[in-house]
Amino acid sequence: MVTKHTTFHSHARHETLRRVLEKPFAIMGIVNVTPDSFYDGGKFFSIDGALDHACRLAAQGADVLDIGGQSTRPGARAIDAEEECGRVIPVIEALAKKVAVPISVDTFSSAVADRALSAGARWVNDISAGRFDPNMPVLVAEKQCPVILMHSRKAPDTMQIDPCYADVIAEVKQELSVQTDMFLKAGVRRENIILDPGIGFAKRKEDNLFLLAQIKELAACGYPVCVGTSRKSFIGRITGARPESRLSGSLASIVPAFEAGVRLFRVHDVEETLQFLQILRAVNM
Repeated sequence: MVTKHTTFHSHARHETLRRVLEKPFAIMGIVNVTPDSFYDGGKFFSIDGALDHACRLAAQGADVLDIGGQSTRPGARAIDAEEECGRVIPVIEALAKKVAVPISVDTFSSAVADRALSAGARWVNDISAGRFDPNMPVLVAEKQCPVILMHSRKAPDTMQIDPCYADVIAEVKQELSVQTDMFLKAGVRRENIILDPGIGFAKRKEDNLFLLAQIKELAACGYPVCVGTSRKSFIGRITGARPESRLSGSLASIVPAFEAGVRLFRVHDVEETLQFLQILRAVNM
């Protein structure tokens, strides 16, 4: 049974989503508390390092902070819930006392999400959209928190082995629809759901480009859309740039999404993305 105390916090969590989405655009800052993430793995692996980085992103203008302890890069090693909690819970507990912006937990484990929400997180960002843990829809329904449902196939360690699509936008929409229905049937409110096409997850370079070019079709499904292209490998395949040199490509990649109506962007570089989107919006007004 959901207590009155939980109901109060559930309402507060939903309000954070409404306030974020009322803005002309919103930026989700990435905080990887991992030793092996593809771009910044190990940079912020300590609690103090992750906390300082998260506070810096908030000061730069992040609207949401996304804290993750499980690397989801292609080939990443899976860790158990206890190890994941050991990485993220201390950071979330400390961060919730320091910043006013909502905190999201980047996890596909309902056990980790439950503890994170109790520690001060308000959103869940699930790269599996509930595929990896059947208890995730139940938890999100109980907590009535915003949830990002991202498209992917297989698991991170196998997802880039020969991904294949006949019609990538149609298949992503259909597969996300199946997962979205699962959350709705569990009791999750429609207004708490955000969709993410999963750029770079079980996708070839051409799939990522086509999704970005046609992302208006996903936005037409009636849910807010989050896009995360920041420093991903398809940018390197086009430009030859390594992850540390992909900022310009990352900024260019969000233009079609912004022009199609996407307003939530998950990025490593908050300050630069904020300035870029401010100018892009001014030009498009």
